[in-house]
Amino acid sequence: MELRRLGSSPVQVTTLAFGGAVIGGLYDPVSDADAAAAVRRALDRGIRYFDTAPHYGAGRGERRLGTALTADCVVSTKVGRLLVPLQPGEPPEPEGFADPPPYRRAWDWTAEGILRSLSESLERLGTDRVDIVYLHDPDDHEAEVYESAYPALSALRDEGVVGAIGAGMNQTAMLTRFVERLDLDVVLCAGRYTLLDRSALDDLLPASARRGTSVVVGGVYNSGLLAGGTTYNYEPAPPELRTRVARLEEVCARHGVPLRAAALRFPLRHPAVASVLAGCRTPAEVDDNADLLELDIPEALWEEL
Repeated sequence: MELRRLGSSPVQVTTLAFGGAVIGGLYDPVSDADAAAAVRRALDRGIRYFDTAPHYGAGRGERRLGTALTADCVVSTKVGRLLVPLQPGEPPEPEGFADPPPYRRAWDWTAEGILRSLSESLERLGTDRVDIVYLHDPDDHEAEVYESAYPALSALRDEGVVGAIGAGMNQTAMLTRFVERLDLDVVLCAGRYTLLDRSALDDLLPASARRGTSVVVGGVYNSGLLAGGTTYNYEPAPPELRTRVARLEEVCARHGVPLRAAALRFPLRHPAVASVLAGCRTPAEVDDNADLLELDIPEALWEEL
């Protein structure tokens, strides 16, 4: 599988990455066995970039990934949320994850919080190092990123503790400001550079290309609508978007290409994009995404799309 370098860092990632939210139980429960089998199958298919976060199943995603990884590969995790044990009688916080462990999430963007978050992630992953660390969803904490969180990550990179640093969000405006004002190797942007939403072309992708910052794209199916589902950005898709998807399917069908394959490959056509994330909860889903990425897609299809 093709490798692409993240900015000017030494870190190289495969163009298809394993998104670790679903093995943390995103929306539906996943067994330990299925999670491990999915990770092993991803390794078999040549995937060498695995992304996770403390938020994913309140640590469950990291633990499962660390247990299942058996080969040398690139791992990214995230900081900004600490996991705090629940007090007796305190209800769990699912936040979209099934059967959550007994922890609540607490925002902490101090230097001490960043270091603690990474240390606890390393323990859950069962390793002494990760290659990439992202600031995770700092939408309401921009000032704290500049004041404490980014300097802490930058110091970790300078010390060689991590190979690359960045930020991961579902919006482009703040990510663009980070790219322009900070020395980031990579940003992870979910859902804003897809066949249905190309808003990252307005700000983030041009800024990243100018600065030499790589982009990892998640949410290529916009939470399901581009993969045969009915949700768009985690809500029921409006009729006008379903009509657009039907038109996209017609175009793809004329060229003998599944819409899902075009949706998965589309972001990689931009020179700033290094990898696309796809969440997989079973070996079959891993094979499906890997097969889609390997399909030959004629240039005429892109022109018509």
